[in-house]
Amino acid sequence: MALKSTIYKAMLNISDLDRNHYADYSLTLALHPSETEERLMMRLLAFVLFADEALSFTRGLCVDDEPDLWQHAPNGDIERWIEVGLPSEKRLRKACSRAQEVILLVYGSEQQVDPWWQGVRRSLTRFDNLRVLRIAEAESAALTELAARQMRLQCTVQDGQLWFTGDAGSADLTPSELDPLA
Repeated sequence: MALKSTIYKAMLNISDLDRNHYADYSLTLALHPSETEERLMMRLLAFVLFADEALSFTRGLCVDDEPDLWQHAPNGDIERWIEVGLPSEKRLRKACSRAQEVILLVYGSEQQVDPWWQGVRRSLTRFDNLRVLRIAEAESAALTELAARQMRLQCTVQDGQLWFTGDAGSADLTPSELDPLA
């Protein structure tokens, strides 16, 4: 018998001063049996960073040709493709050919991220529509501590910093942009 996904509900209040975006969202997220809570919270973080009424979660790990989140234009074109984790160069190439903008949210230990980055960095220089954001391991761990099956989270975004508060505590994050040319 196959394991089923675990459902998480998040009541999310976003005050994004950088984009002048203020909204409340009631989100339902499915934690795939092979997924960690850390990855689930990175998907939630990606939603906060690019929150929009047209941004939606996909079927995720179950489907090879979909990102973790995406945003479609009214004509059906993919405006934004958001990946979480350490995908292959091939997957990123495919995403960059299908979407106007591709965002990659990288997280994990230096021992995981640094070798992956050195392996794909040069091949990513040709993609003008790709942004790679990195979340420090300690920041990712702090955000994961807020994970619960029922979450009420407040997030404030200002000057590129994010402050999350919830019933289980708080977390401060500052995504850094990785430059393939650096």
